[in-house]
Amino acid sequence: MNSFQKTSYFSHYGKEFQEKIFQSLLSDHNWSAQMIEVMTPEYFDVRYLKYLCTRFFEFYSKYKNFPTMQLLITIIRDDLKEGNDGILRDQIIDYLHRMKASPNIGDLDFVKEKSLDFCKKQALKQALEEAVKMIAAENYDSVVGLMKDALAKGEPHTVGHNFFEDYEARFALINRITCPTGLGPIDGQDILNGGLGKGEIGVVVAPTGVGKSHFLVHVGCEALKRGKNVIHYTFELSETQVGIRYDSHLCGINSSEIRENKEKVLEKYENSEFGRLIIKEYPTGTASVMTIRNHLEKLSMRDFKPSLIVIDYADIMRSSRKFDSLRHELKLIYEELRNLAMEMSIPIWTASQANRESAKSDIVGLENMSEAYGKAQVADVVLSLSRKPTEKASGYGRLFVAKNRAGKDGILFPVQINTAMSKLTILENAGEMTLEDAVNAQNQNLKQLLKQKWKEIRDEE
Repeated sequence: MNSFQKTSYFSHYGKEFQEKIFQSLLSDHNWSAQMIEVMTPEYFDVRYLKYLCTRFFEFYSKYKNFPTMQLLITIIRDDLKEGNDGILRDQIIDYLHRMKASPNIGDLDFVKEKSLDFCKKQALKQALEEAVKMIAAENYDSVVGLMKDALAKGEPHTVGHNFFEDYEARFALINRITCPTGLGPIDGQDILNGGLGKGEIGVVVAPTGVGKSHFLVHVGCEALKRGKNVIHYTFELSETQVGIRYDSHLCGINSSEIRENKEKVLEKYENSEFGRLIIKEYPTGTASVMTIRNHLEKLSMRDFKPSLIVIDYADIMRSSRKFDSLRHELKLIYEELRNLAMEMSIPIWTASQANRESAKSDIVGLENMSEAYGKAQVADVVLSLSRKPTEKASGYGRLFVAKNRAGKDGILFPVQINTAMSKLTILENAGEMTLEDAVNAQNQNLKQLLKQKWKEIRDEE
Protein backbone atom coordinates (compact mmCIF):
# COMPACT_ATOMS: atom_id res chain seq x y z
CA MET A 1 0.00 0.00 0.00
CA ASN A 2 1.52 3.36 -1.04
CA SER A 3 1.70 6.49 1.10
CA PHE A 4 -1.33 8.06 -0.58
CA GLN A 5 -3.57 5.04 0.04
CA LYS A 6 -2.62 4.80 3.72
CA THR A 7 -4.54 8.02 4.41
CA SER A 8 -7.47 7.23 2.14
CA TYR A 9 -9.83 6.24 4.90
CA PHE A 10 -12.22 7.92 7.31
CA SER A 11 -10.79 6.08 10.32
CA HIS A 12 -9.08 9.14 11.82
CA TYR A 13 -12.48 10.92 11.98
CA GLY A 14 -13.93 8.31 14.33
CA LYS A 15 -17.03 6.12 14.28
CA GLU A 16 -19.62 8.83 15.07
CA PHE A 17 -18.33 11.08 12.28
CA GLN A 18 -18.43 8.17 9.83
CA GLU A 19 -22.04 7.43 10.81
CA LYS A 20 -22.91 11.02 10.03
CA ILE A 21 -21.24 10.77 6.62
CA PHE A 22 -23.57 7.96 5.63
CA GLN A 23 -26.51 9.81 7.21
CA SER A 24 -25.62 12.75 4.94
CA LEU A 25 -25.57 10.44 1.91
CA LEU A 26 -29.12 9.36 2.72
CA SER A 27 -30.49 12.82 3.40
CA ASP A 28 -28.86 14.83 0.58
CA HIS A 29 -28.83 13.05 -2.76
CA ASN A 30 -27.32 16.05 -4.60
CA TRP A 31 -24.34 15.82 -2.28
CA SER A 32 -24.29 12.03 -2.74
CA ALA A 33 -23.92 12.54 -6.50
CA GLN A 34 -20.79 14.58 -5.81
CA MET A 35 -19.38 12.07 -3.30
CA ILE A 36 -19.82 9.03 -5.53
CA GLU A 37 -17.24 10.53 -7.90
CA VAL A 38 -14.52 10.84 -5.26
CA MET A 39 -15.10 8.12 -2.66
CA THR A 40 -15.64 4.38 -2.42
CA PRO A 41 -17.24 2.29 0.34
CA GLU A 42 -13.70 1.21 1.27
CA TYR A 43 -13.12 4.64 2.80
CA PHE A 44 -15.23 3.50 5.78
CA ASP A 45 -13.44 1.35 8.31
CA VAL A 46 -16.71 0.57 10.13
CA ARG A 47 -17.97 -2.69 8.66
CA TYR A 48 -21.70 -2.02 8.64
CA LEU A 49 -21.21 1.45 7.12
CA LYS A 50 -19.03 -0.05 4.40
CA TYR A 51 -21.79 -2.58 3.68
CA LEU A 52 -24.54 0.08 3.61
CA CYS A 53 -22.52 2.38 1.37
CA THR A 54 -21.81 -0.49 -1.03
CA ARG A 55 -25.53 -1.24 -1.42
CA PHE A 56 -26.29 2.49 -1.67
CA PHE A 57 -23.79 3.05 -4.49
CA GLU A 58 -24.70 -0.20 -6.27
CA PHE A 59 -28.32 0.91 -6.44
CA TYR A 60 -27.23 4.20 -8.01
CA SER A 61 -24.99 2.46 -10.56
CA LYS A 62 -27.91 0.31 -11.69
CA TYR A 63 -30.84 2.76 -11.56
CA LYS A 64 -29.08 6.16 -11.81
CA ASN A 65 -30.91 7.28 -8.70
CA PHE A 66 -30.28 6.97 -4.98
CA PRO A 67 -32.58 4.87 -2.77
CA THR A 68 -34.56 6.38 0.10
CA MET A 69 -33.94 5.08 3.60
CA GLN A 70 -37.10 2.96 3.50
CA LEU A 71 -36.13 1.38 0.18
CA LEU A 72 -32.58 0.75 1.42
CA ILE A 73 -33.98 -1.01 4.50
CA THR A 74 -36.05 -3.26 2.22
CA ILE A 75 -33.00 -4.08 0.07
CA ILE A 76 -30.90 -4.92 3.11
CA ARG A 77 -33.65 -6.99 4.72
CA ASP A 78 -33.93 -9.13 1.58
CA ASP A 79 -30.15 -9.32 1.23
CA LEU A 80 -29.52 -10.53 4.78
CA LYS A 81 -32.64 -12.64 5.19
CA GLU A 82 -30.94 -15.84 4.12
CA GLY A 83 -27.53 -14.96 5.49
CA ASN A 84 -25.87 -16.17 8.65
CA ASP A 85 -24.21 -12.89 9.54
CA GLY A 86 -26.44 -12.00 12.48
CA ILE A 87 -23.91 -9.56 13.96
CA LEU A 88 -23.84 -7.44 10.80
CA ARG A 89 -27.63 -7.49 10.58
CA ASP A 90 -28.01 -6.41 14.21
CA GLN A 91 -25.45 -3.62 13.79
CA ILE A 92 -27.27 -2.25 10.75
CA ILE A 93 -30.68 -2.40 12.43
CA ASP A 94 -29.32 -0.68 15.53
CA TYR A 95 -27.65 2.09 13.49
CA LEU A 96 -30.69 2.80 11.31
CA HIS A 97 -33.00 2.85 14.32
CA ARG A 98 -30.71 5.28 16.14
CA MET A 99 -30.43 7.53 13.12
CA LYS A 100 -34.20 7.61 12.51
CA ALA A 101 -35.16 8.08 16.17
CA SER A 102 -32.62 10.80 16.90
CA PRO A 103 -31.25 12.35 13.69
CA ASN A 104 -29.14 15.10 15.37
CA ILE A 105 -28.60 16.73 12.00
CA GLY A 106 -27.45 20.16 13.13
CA ASP A 107 -23.83 19.43 12.26
CA LEU A 108 -24.37 17.58 8.96
CA ASP A 109 -23.34 20.62 6.92
CA PHE A 110 -19.96 20.57 8.66
CA VAL A 111 -19.64 16.79 8.12
CA LYS A 112 -20.47 17.12 4.43
CA GLU A 113 -17.98 19.92 3.91
CA LYS A 114 -15.14 18.13 5.72
CA SER A 115 -15.69 14.70 4.16
CA LEU A 116 -16.16 16.01 0.61
CA ASP A 117 -12.99 18.08 0.93
CA PHE A 118 -11.10 15.03 2.26
CA CYS A 119 -12.29 12.81 -0.62
CA LYS A 120 -11.47 15.40 -3.27
CA LYS A 121 -7.94 15.67 -1.87
CA GLN A 122 -7.58 11.88 -1.97
CA ALA A 123 -8.75 11.85 -5.61
CA LEU A 124 -6.18 14.53 -6.43
CA LYS A 125 -3.41 12.63 -4.63
CA GLN A 126 -4.22 9.47 -6.59
CA ALA A 127 -4.17 11.49 -9.83
CA LEU A 128 -0.77 12.90 -8.89
CA GLU A 129 0.54 9.38 -8.32
CA GLU A 130 -0.72 8.35 -11.77
CA ALA A 131 0.79 11.52 -13.23
CA VAL A 132 4.21 10.59 -11.83
CA LYS A 133 3.98 7.22 -13.61
CA MET A 134 2.92 8.92 -16.86
CA ILE A 135 5.83 11.36 -16.68
CA ALA A 136 8.23 8.51 -16.05
CA ALA A 137 6.85 6.83 -19.15
CA GLU A 138 7.13 10.15 -21.03
CA ASN A 139 3.37 10.16 -21.60
CA TYR A 140 3.17 13.93 -21.08
CA ASP A 141 0.05 14.60 -23.14
CA SER A 142 -2.19 12.54 -20.86
CA VAL A 143 -1.06 14.28 -17.67
CA VAL A 144 -3.01 17.50 -18.33
CA GLY A 145 -6.25 15.64 -19.03
CA LEU A 146 -5.78 13.45 -15.97
CA MET A 147 -5.32 16.45 -13.66
CA LYS A 148 -8.29 18.31 -15.16
CA ASP A 149 -10.51 15.29 -14.54
CA ALA A 150 -9.27 15.00 -10.97
CA LEU A 151 -9.98 18.66 -10.25
CA ALA A 152 -13.48 18.39 -11.72
CA LYS A 153 -14.47 15.39 -9.61
CA GLY A 154 -16.80 16.08 -6.72
CA GLU A 155 -18.07 19.33 -8.19
CA PRO A 156 -21.81 19.99 -8.76
CA HIS A 157 -22.87 18.30 -11.98
CA THR A 158 -24.68 21.03 -13.86
CA VAL A 159 -22.63 23.38 -16.04
CA GLY A 160 -25.61 25.58 -16.91
CA HIS A 161 -28.37 25.75 -19.51
CA ASN A 162 -27.12 25.05 -23.04
CA PHE A 163 -29.53 27.32 -24.92
CA PHE A 164 -29.74 25.47 -28.25
CA GLU A 165 -29.35 21.92 -26.94
CA ASP A 166 -31.48 22.14 -23.79
CA TYR A 167 -34.49 23.85 -25.37
CA GLU A 168 -36.87 21.15 -24.12
CA ALA A 169 -36.36 22.37 -20.55
CA ARG A 170 -37.75 25.78 -21.48
CA PHE A 171 -40.91 24.35 -22.97
CA ALA A 172 -41.31 21.99 -20.02
CA LEU A 173 -41.78 25.04 -17.79
CA ILE A 174 -45.26 25.36 -19.28
CA ASN A 175 -46.24 22.31 -17.23
CA ARG A 176 -44.26 23.35 -14.16
CA ILE A 177 -45.29 22.01 -10.78
CA THR A 178 -46.98 24.72 -8.73
CA CYS A 179 -48.87 25.31 -5.50
CA PRO A 180 -52.01 27.26 -6.41
CA THR A 181 -53.30 30.01 -4.13
CA GLY A 182 -56.92 29.02 -4.77
CA LEU A 183 -57.61 32.56 -6.01
CA GLY A 184 -58.65 31.91 -9.61
CA PRO A 185 -57.52 35.11 -11.35
CA ILE A 186 -54.22 35.14 -9.40
CA ASP A 187 -53.48 31.53 -10.43
CA GLY A 188 -54.36 32.37 -14.06
CA GLN A 189 -51.88 31.93 -16.86
CA ASP A 190 -51.17 35.63 -17.26
CA ILE A 191 -50.27 36.17 -13.57
CA LEU A 192 -48.92 33.16 -11.59
CA ASN A 193 -49.56 30.57 -14.32
CA GLY A 194 -50.87 27.93 -11.92
CA GLY A 195 -49.47 29.23 -8.64
CA LEU A 196 -46.12 29.63 -6.93
CA GLY A 197 -43.56 27.35 -8.57
CA LYS A 198 -40.67 25.29 -7.21
CA GLY A 199 -37.77 27.38 -5.98
CA GLU A 200 -39.84 30.58 -5.91
CA ILE A 201 -40.58 32.84 -2.95
CA GLY A 202 -43.86 34.71 -2.63
CA VAL A 203 -44.49 37.53 -0.15
CA VAL A 204 -47.79 38.99 1.03
CA VAL A 205 -47.47 42.52 2.40
CA ALA A 206 -50.04 44.17 4.66
CA PRO A 207 -50.33 46.49 7.66
CA THR A 208 -50.92 45.02 11.12
CA GLY A 209 -54.26 43.25 11.52
CA VAL A 210 -55.25 43.19 7.85
CA GLY A 211 -54.86 39.47 7.20
CA LYS A 212 -51.29 38.38 6.38
CA SER A 213 -51.44 35.30 8.62
CA HIS A 214 -54.90 34.38 7.33
CA PHE A 215 -53.60 34.58 3.75
CA LEU A 216 -50.73 32.22 4.61
CA VAL A 217 -53.13 29.70 6.18
CA HIS A 218 -55.31 30.05 3.08
CA VAL A 219 -52.49 29.11 0.68
CA GLY A 220 -51.42 26.27 3.01
CA CYS A 221 -54.96 24.87 2.96
CA GLU A 222 -55.15 25.08 -0.83
CA ALA A 223 -51.99 22.96 -1.06
CA LEU A 224 -53.39 20.40 1.41
CA LYS A 225 -56.62 20.11 -0.60
CA ARG A 226 -54.52 19.08 -3.58
CA GLY A 227 -52.76 16.34 -1.62
CA LYS A 228 -49.54 18.31 -1.12
CA ASN A 229 -47.47 18.22 2.08
CA VAL A 230 -47.11 21.52 3.92
CA ILE A 231 -44.79 22.72 6.67
CA HIS A 232 -46.04 25.87 8.42
CA TYR A 233 -43.60 27.82 10.61
CA THR A 234 -45.14 30.23 13.11
CA PHE A 235 -43.23 32.81 15.14
CA GLU A 236 -46.14 34.64 16.83
CA LEU A 237 -49.09 32.28 17.18
CA SER A 238 -48.90 28.92 18.95
CA GLU A 239 -49.00 25.65 17.03
CA THR A 240 -52.52 24.89 18.28
CA GLN A 241 -53.81 28.35 17.33
CA VAL A 242 -52.52 27.91 13.80
CA GLY A 243 -53.94 24.38 13.75
CA ILE A 244 -57.39 25.71 14.65
CA ARG A 245 -57.19 28.13 11.73
CA TYR A 246 -56.46 25.21 9.40
CA ASP A 247 -59.37 23.28 10.95
CA SER A 248 -61.62 26.26 10.40
CA HIS A 249 -60.72 26.71 6.73
CA LEU A 250 -60.73 23.02 5.79
CA CYS A 251 -63.96 22.20 7.65
CA GLY A 252 -65.89 25.41 6.97
CA ILE A 253 -66.43 26.14 10.67
CA ASN A 254 -65.72 29.45 12.38
CA SER A 255 -62.52 29.24 14.41
CA SER A 256 -64.40 30.22 17.57
CA GLU A 257 -66.63 27.15 17.17
CA ILE A 258 -64.00 24.51 16.35
CA ARG A 259 -63.71 23.05 19.85
CA GLU A 260 -67.48 22.53 20.04
CA ASN A 261 -67.43 20.64 16.72
CA LYS A 262 -64.71 18.07 17.38
CA GLU A 263 -66.69 15.16 15.90
CA LYS A 264 -67.50 17.07 12.73
CA VAL A 265 -63.85 18.01 12.28
CA LEU A 266 -62.60 14.43 12.78
CA GLU A 267 -65.27 13.10 10.40
CA LYS A 268 -64.10 15.57 7.75
CA TYR A 269 -60.53 14.28 7.97
CA GLU A 270 -61.35 10.58 8.27
CA ASN A 271 -61.89 9.92 4.57
CA SER A 272 -60.14 12.96 3.16
CA GLU A 273 -57.30 12.94 0.65
CA PHE A 274 -55.54 15.93 2.16
CA GLY A 275 -51.77 16.09 2.19
CA ARG A 276 -49.81 16.06 5.44
CA LEU A 277 -49.35 19.18 7.57
CA ILE A 278 -46.63 19.94 10.11
CA ILE A 279 -46.92 23.13 12.20
CA LYS A 280 -43.72 24.18 13.95
CA GLU A 281 -43.49 27.07 16.41
CA TYR A 282 -40.37 29.03 17.28
CA PRO A 283 -40.27 32.06 19.61
CA THR A 284 -40.08 35.43 17.86
CA GLY A 285 -36.55 36.34 16.80
CA THR A 286 -34.98 32.95 17.60
CA ALA A 287 -35.28 31.04 14.31
CA SER A 288 -32.84 31.65 11.48
CA VAL A 289 -32.90 30.13 8.00
CA MET A 290 -30.36 27.60 9.28
CA THR A 291 -32.84 26.62 12.02
CA ILE A 292 -35.46 25.95 9.36
CA ARG A 293 -32.97 24.09 7.17
CA ASN A 294 -32.02 21.80 10.06
CA HIS A 295 -35.67 21.15 10.89
CA LEU A 296 -36.42 20.27 7.27
CA GLU A 297 -33.52 17.81 7.21
CA LYS A 298 -34.83 16.23 10.40
CA LEU A 299 -38.26 15.84 8.76
CA SER A 300 -36.67 14.29 5.67
CA MET A 301 -35.12 11.63 7.90
CA ARG A 302 -38.67 10.82 8.99
CA ASP A 303 -39.90 10.54 5.40
CA PHE A 304 -41.63 13.93 5.31
CA LYS A 305 -40.91 16.01 2.23
CA PRO A 306 -42.90 19.26 2.00
CA SER A 307 -44.36 20.53 -1.26
CA LEU A 308 -44.86 23.98 0.23
CA ILE A 309 -43.15 25.93 3.02
CA VAL A 310 -45.17 28.63 4.79
CA ILE A 311 -43.33 31.07 7.08
CA ASP A 312 -45.29 33.43 9.31
CA TYR A 313 -43.33 35.58 8.97
CA ALA A 314 -39.81 36.28 7.70
CA ASP A 315 -39.53 39.81 9.13
CA ILE A 316 -39.31 38.43 12.69
CA MET A 317 -36.71 35.77 11.99
CA ARG A 318 -33.14 35.96 13.25
CA SER A 319 -30.48 36.96 10.75
CA SER A 320 -27.40 34.78 10.42
CA ARG A 321 -25.28 37.94 10.53
CA LYS A 322 -25.52 41.16 12.51
CA PHE A 323 -25.49 44.52 10.76
CA ASP A 324 -25.68 48.08 12.02
CA SER A 325 -28.87 48.55 10.02
CA LEU A 326 -31.98 46.35 10.37
CA ARG A 327 -32.75 46.61 6.66
CA HIS A 328 -29.53 44.80 5.77
CA GLU A 329 -30.39 41.96 8.14
CA LEU A 330 -33.89 41.67 6.67
CA LYS A 331 -32.59 41.58 3.11
CA LEU A 332 -30.14 38.83 4.08
CA ILE A 333 -32.97 36.77 5.63
CA TYR A 334 -34.96 36.98 2.40
CA GLU A 335 -31.91 36.13 0.30
CA GLU A 336 -31.24 33.06 2.45
CA LEU A 337 -34.88 32.00 2.20
CA ARG A 338 -34.77 32.25 -1.57
CA ASN A 339 -31.56 30.19 -1.64
CA LEU A 340 -33.32 27.58 0.50
CA ALA A 341 -36.30 27.51 -1.87
CA MET A 342 -34.02 27.05 -4.88
CA GLU A 343 -31.77 24.42 -3.28
CA MET A 344 -34.72 22.31 -2.08
CA SER A 345 -36.84 23.06 -5.16
CA ILE A 346 -39.80 24.00 -2.96
CA PRO A 347 -41.97 27.16 -3.12
CA ILE A 348 -42.01 29.37 -0.02
CA TRP A 349 -44.79 31.77 0.97
CA THR A 350 -44.08 34.31 3.69
CA ALA A 351 -45.34 37.72 4.81
CA SER A 352 -43.90 41.16 5.38
CA GLN A 353 -45.04 43.99 7.59
CA ALA A 354 -46.13 47.17 5.77
CA ASN A 355 -45.20 50.54 7.26
CA ARG A 356 -47.56 52.72 9.29
CA GLU A 357 -48.43 54.99 6.36
CA SER A 358 -49.91 52.00 4.51
CA ALA A 359 -52.76 51.73 7.03
CA LYS A 360 -54.26 54.86 5.47
CA SER A 361 -53.59 53.77 1.87
CA ASP A 362 -56.17 52.34 -0.48
CA ILE A 363 -53.43 50.28 -2.11
CA VAL A 364 -50.25 48.96 -0.48
CA GLY A 365 -47.30 49.06 -2.87
CA LEU A 366 -43.66 48.00 -2.78
CA GLU A 367 -42.75 51.37 -1.31
CA ASN A 368 -44.77 50.43 1.78
CA MET A 369 -42.63 47.39 2.64
CA SER A 370 -41.36 48.21 6.12
CA GLU A 371 -37.62 48.69 6.80
CA ALA A 372 -36.17 47.09 3.69
CA TYR A 373 -37.16 47.69 0.07
CA GLY A 374 -34.50 45.07 -0.72
CA LYS A 375 -36.98 42.39 0.38
CA ALA A 376 -39.03 43.16 -2.74
CA GLN A 377 -35.95 42.76 -4.92
CA VAL A 378 -35.44 39.20 -3.68
CA ALA A 379 -39.05 38.01 -3.96
CA ASP A 380 -40.45 36.45 -7.14
CA VAL A 381 -44.01 37.51 -6.34
CA VAL A 382 -45.27 40.25 -4.03
CA LEU A 383 -48.98 40.53 -3.26
CA SER A 384 -50.41 43.16 -0.94
CA LEU A 385 -53.59 43.29 1.13
CA SER A 386 -55.21 46.54 2.15
CA ARG A 387 -58.35 47.55 3.98
CA LYS A 388 -59.04 50.58 6.07
CA PRO A 389 -60.37 50.26 9.63
CA THR A 390 -63.86 51.21 8.44
CA GLU A 391 -63.79 48.26 5.99
CA LYS A 392 -62.87 45.57 8.52
CA ALA A 393 -66.45 45.07 9.72
CA SER A 394 -67.62 44.40 6.16
CA GLY A 395 -64.76 41.96 5.51
CA TYR A 396 -63.84 43.51 2.18
CA GLY A 397 -60.47 44.70 0.98
CA ARG A 398 -58.11 44.90 -1.97
CA LEU A 399 -55.52 42.43 -3.25
CA PHE A 400 -52.81 44.04 -5.35
CA VAL A 401 -50.21 42.26 -7.50
CA ALA A 402 -47.30 44.54 -6.66
CA LYS A 403 -44.52 42.49 -8.29
CA ASN A 404 -44.41 39.43 -10.51
CA ARG A 405 -41.25 38.19 -12.23
CA ALA A 406 -42.99 35.90 -14.70
CA GLY A 407 -46.32 37.59 -15.46
CA LYS A 408 -48.50 40.65 -15.21
CA ASP A 409 -48.36 42.92 -12.19
CA GLY A 410 -49.88 46.24 -11.19
CA ILE A 411 -53.29 44.51 -11.10
CA LEU A 412 -55.88 45.11 -8.38
CA PHE A 413 -58.68 42.76 -7.27
CA PRO A 414 -61.47 43.36 -4.74
CA VAL A 415 -61.49 40.53 -2.18
CA GLN A 416 -63.50 39.29 0.75
CA ILE A 417 -61.35 38.39 3.76
CA ASN A 418 -63.09 35.94 6.08
CA THR A 419 -60.91 36.01 9.19
CA ALA A 420 -63.25 33.61 11.00
CA MET A 421 -62.21 30.86 8.53
CA SER A 422 -58.85 32.23 7.28
CA LYS A 423 -60.25 32.32 3.77
CA LEU A 424 -59.92 34.84 0.96
CA THR A 425 -62.22 35.11 -2.05
CA ILE A 426 -61.90 37.32 -5.10
CA LEU A 427 -65.36 38.75 -5.67
CA GLU A 428 -67.35 37.16 -8.47
CA ASN A 429 -67.54 39.07 -11.73
CA ALA A 430 -64.87 41.41 -10.41
CA GLY A 431 -62.70 42.37 -13.34
CA GLU A 432 -59.05 43.15 -12.85
CA MET A 433 -58.11 46.82 -12.49
CA THR A 434 -54.81 48.52 -13.01
CA LEU A 435 -53.52 50.98 -10.47
CA GLU A 436 -54.60 53.82 -12.76
CA ASP A 437 -58.11 52.34 -12.96
CA ALA A 438 -58.28 52.18 -9.17
CA VAL A 439 -57.20 55.81 -8.80
CA ASN A 440 -59.73 56.93 -11.45
CA ALA A 441 -62.45 54.91 -9.73
CA GLN A 442 -61.57 56.47 -6.40
CA ASN A 443 -61.66 59.96 -7.93
CA GLN A 444 -65.01 59.19 -9.57
CA ASN A 445 -66.42 58.00 -6.24
CA LEU A 446 -65.18 61.20 -4.64
CA LYS A 447 -66.92 63.27 -7.33
CA GLN A 448 -70.15 61.37 -6.79
CA LEU A 449 -69.89 61.93 -3.05
CA LEU A 450 -69.35 65.69 -3.53
CA LYS A 451 -72.32 65.87 -5.88
CA GLN A 452 -74.46 64.04 -3.37
CA LYS A 453 -73.41 66.36 -0.53
CA TRP A 454 -74.00 69.41 -2.71
CA LYS A 455 -77.47 68.11 -3.62
CA GLU A 456 -78.28 67.59 0.05
CA ILE A 457 -77.20 71.16 0.86
CA ARG A 458 -79.32 72.58 -2.00
CA ASP A 459 -82.34 70.53 -0.93
CA GLU A 460 -82.03 71.88 2.61
CA GLU A 461 -82.15 75.44 1.28
